[in-house]
Amino acid sequence: MDALVTRDASLPAAYSDALDTLALAPLWTALHTLLPNERTTPAVPHVWRWRDVRPRVLEAARLVPMEQAERRVLVLRNPGLGGAYAITSSLFAGLQVILPGEAAPSHHHTPAALRLIVEGHGAYTTVEGVKCAMEPGDLIITPPMRWHDHGHEGSEPVVWLDGLDIPLVRHFDAAWASKMRPAQPPATATDPSQDELTASGLVPRQSRYPRTGFPQVRWPWTTVRAALERLAATTPAGQAVTLRYVDPTTGAAPMPTMGAEAHWLRPGERTPAARRTSSEIFHVIEGRGRSRVGDSALDWEKGDTFVAPPWHWIAHEAHEAPAALFSFTDEPALRALGLYQEEAASS
Repeated sequence: MDALVTRDASLPAAYSDALDTLALAPLWTALHTLLPNERTTPAVPHVWRWRDVRPRVLEAARLVPMEQAERRVLVLRNPGLGGAYAITSSLFAGLQVILPGEAAPSHHHTPAALRLIVEGHGAYTTVEGVKCAMEPGDLIITPPMRWHDHGHEGSEPVVWLDGLDIPLVRHFDAAWASKMRPAQPPATATDPSQDELTASGLVPRQSRYPRTGFPQVRWPWTTVRAALERLAATTPAGQAVTLRYVDPTTGAAPMPTMGAEAHWLRPGERTPAARRTSSEIFHVIEGRGRSRVGDSALDWEKGDTFVAPPWHWIAHEAHEAPAALFSFTDEPALRALGLYQEEAASS
């Protein structure tokens, strides 16, 4: 993106100096940088390959003790953002690892967060006392200002993809986190997805779980995958097979600023191209394929993560077998601000 020009070379230098002294600047020199005629973003399409990243994540677990890191995360930095800790201008993503027997301390913070489990078994996240098992493909959310910690009762490293709205919250000067405190024993042995929220269109008259304002905080992959397969069996060829993660009591996105979706790609089929004003980060849960994001062709396989910046045409296709993608976006925030728009490619 172009740098702001804050001085008009056609004006007398003394006048421009006076403006600087008064903390003033001419708008006309920067108007088309602030409001360009085309939608622009410095973020670029990029893929982080699991086969390359995984060894570094596991090495971090060996080199950095939990007591030092508090959260042992390798950040996915978009190459177009100048080294910023961000995957797009509004979203953060990282890969976090926890080892058997470890406990990540408890805290809460203003940014919203979600976790998509990538690898391993035996770990759990506690959200406001609700214990959520972490199995590959599961989605777990930690809404703003909810206490959460992580524990591990298994025998192998567990890795998950973190998604947060940190850049967006920082833009509002609203980023804040509590001091860490020791992880607390869970108040429940399970989460509502295990017994109260197991069927579409049904919710308990009264939940037995703590009232946090967010009735569902975990979506098991086994449930989501089965729903995707059923939908794919009845969806006509050429139409996308996508399910949104929602609050089952309202149908709205699980959190105010971030949404998530699961996508099923049938072999050899190319999804219709579309572009949106939202950022979208994809993680490959199953399969192999290719996505075209703008002018970039990104090949991917299980475990890879890739990013589609705003207003880039996106189309996906799987190779020999079906593929499953998870994605998270800032669409709810854009909708709330009246800034969301989408467009389908003409056939």
